[in-house]
Amino acid sequence: MGNRSRTEIVAMILDAANEGGETKIKIMYFAFLSYNQLKEYLSVLVENNLIEYLEGANKYKTTEKGLFFLKMHNELEELLPQTTTIKND
Repeated sequence: MGNRSRTEIVAMILDAANEGGETKIKIMYFAFLSYNQLKEYLSVLVENNLIEYLEGANKYKTTEKGLFFLKMHNELEELLPQTTTIKND
């Protein structure tokens, strides 16, 4: 999958939890993260109110602030498409 930026990983987590919430395991597989990586990211995202934990359902759900982040991230990706660099040896 190549190297991903933290912003890309955050966007994948928020996207996974977007539709009504999702469990840790499903987010982990969707974002291609280890369990320890996921715990760290979820902690930061909850602290910054980008994602919330739904106690009764044991799921994480993207907040309005998280949806705004996701929207801005997607718009930036459209404006700045990934370019590949060719190395001359």
